[in-house]
Amino acid sequence: MERDFYVYIMTTAKKTVLYVGMTNDLVGRVHQHRARSVPGFTRCYNVDKLAYYELHPDAYSTITREKQLKAGPRSHKVALINSMNPEWRDLWADSVL
Repeated sequence: MERDFYVYIMTTAKKTVLYVGMTNDLVGRVHQHRARSVPGFTRCYNVDKLAYYELHPDAYSTITREKQLKAGPRSHKVALINSMNPEWRDLWADSVL
C-alpha cells in the first residue's frame, strides 16, 4: 500500500507565525493542530490555519524538503504560500474533502 507524504505550513489568524511540518496524514495532523491536542509550538502560539502543503512520494524526500523549508528564511515560506494560496485562505476545508 502506497502512502502519501506531505510538507505543510500552518499559520495564525494574524499570519504572524509560520510553522513547517511533515506528515503522512494531512487531514489527521491538521486536525490535531486545530484541536490543540498535541503540546508544543503550534499549541503555544495558536497556529491553526493550513496555509500551504506539498505532496511527496516518499518519507525521505518529505524529510529533506521539511528541513530545507525550516532552514530557509521566512520570505521563502511566504513566497510559497503566495504562489499556491495568495489570499492566505485556511486550506483546511480543501484538505478534508
